[in-house]
Amino acid sequence: MVCLGNICRSPLAEGILRKKAAEYALNIEVDSAGFEYCNRGMSPDLRSVEVAQKHGVDINDIRSRMFEYSDFLHFDKIYVMDRYNYNDVMNMARTEQDKSKVKYILDEVYPGENRSIKDPYYGGKDGFTTVYNQLDEACEAICRRMITERNFLINIVD
Repeated sequence: MVCLGNICRSPLAEGILRKKAAEYALNIEVDSAGFEYCNRGMSPDLRSVEVAQKHGVDINDIRSRMFEYSDFLHFDKIYVMDRYNYNDVMNMARTEQDKSKVKYILDEVYPGENRSIKDPYYGGKDGFTTVYNQLDEACEAICRRMITERNFLINIVD
């Protein structure tokens, strides 16, 4: 999960997907990162923490980190929040395989539309609620797709 500062959107996405994956018994690793060095090591924005807690998601343990090239090697999917994040990640990609891993998170709900999740940092609490709802829908779609793919693989083996 990648956003600009890794303190608003991507920690929310990480927390939501972790919770949903546990609920669906999906064995996946989820992490988040950003591109602003000045935020490195910071806790998520208090407004993200509050909206997450309101929905039973704990993101207090997440700390901002920089997106690194090694993320391409470690993760199968790299979800971005907007076109700026997309461009930043794609600029770090070295191979076509790297590029194939990068996807707008809302493409899980609106395939191929490359919709952005607006950065709520400079807005009020309502923006964080909107972001939470968008990410919740996208993370639900990710889990359902993974379950469908897993069931398909199980059926092939049977």
